[in-house]
Amino acid sequence: MNYGYNIRMKTKLLIEQHIHGCFGINFNTASVDDILLLSKKILAYGIGGIYPTIVTDSIENTKQAIENIKTASEKQTPDMAKILGIHLEGIFLNPIKRGIHNPHHFLPLTEDNYRLIEDDFIKIVTLAPELDESLINYLLYKGIKIQAGHCMGGSLTHCNGVTHLFNAMSGITHRGSSTALSALINDNIYTEIIADGIHISDAALKLTFKAKPKDKIILISDCLPITKSNLKEMIFSDEKVYYDGIKATSKDGTLAGSTALISDIIKRLASVNLFDPEFINNPYNYHNIDLDGYIEWDEEWNITNIYHG
Repeated sequence: MNYGYNIRMKTKLLIEQHIHGCFGINFNTASVDDILLLSKKILAYGIGGIYPTIVTDSIENTKQAIENIKTASEKQTPDMAKILGIHLEGIFLNPIKRGIHNPHHFLPLTEDNYRLIEDDFIKIVTLAPELDESLINYLLYKGIKIQAGHCMGGSLTHCNGVTHLFNAMSGITHRGSSTALSALINDNIYTEIIADGIHISDAALKLTFKAKPKDKIILISDCLPITKSNLKEMIFSDEKVYYDGIKATSKDGTLAGSTALISDIIKRLASVNLFDPEFINNPYNYHNIDLDGYIEWDEEWNITNIYHG
């Protein structure tokens, strides 16, 4: 497919809806000033909107992280990427697919447990639908985006999307159902995908891009605080994570998030002829939002200019 790489492209600003931090700043532990600094620095990478993503932690720590992010959103200035809401990826997951998350903090999927950390700034919740007791109906009532992730079940009823397709979920099977298979065959489900070349092979990306309507694909980074920093190791979700210059893993080799931003991922996808500019628009449609500004790119999908309203 040729999307006109030989001419300069102009697109909307990028939206990161699954980001744990960067520049050495961790949204789970960051101060208000740290969050404001991150939102200012990240604009230089074409990212105009972010959903800070909180990993599994204690109720007390989760509430503090939510409060700091919300307070930072109220103090932002025009030269910052807009904080659009919080993505809660934690607490309500399946221990079998925990990934890097600490299962010690997991809670049953009930309305009462959600109320322990509830805040109107939470816009996305990743959860394991097969373990639901009363949480999903409550989130539907509140109008919160529900994403299946760190899960085993094949039913995506009432889910708006899936979190990092293929990673930390039951994979494709030719007998029975699975989370990944259900996501691929359901044209109404949005699918987050980490296209950094590490979390998913290019062959799996090609399968996804063939199977899914292109307007239902959400490029995410799922990036760690290590991203764009000098850190080689850090504590993330109560576990030490090591960065070898290519990928970030726990001591036992479990992949953590990525170490690339969305703009890095776009450039990589373009280099293997798998990028469609429409992917940039999809988060806008998913969240029914708009941002002022745009990006100009060269023929190799390097950012040449950023205009921020």
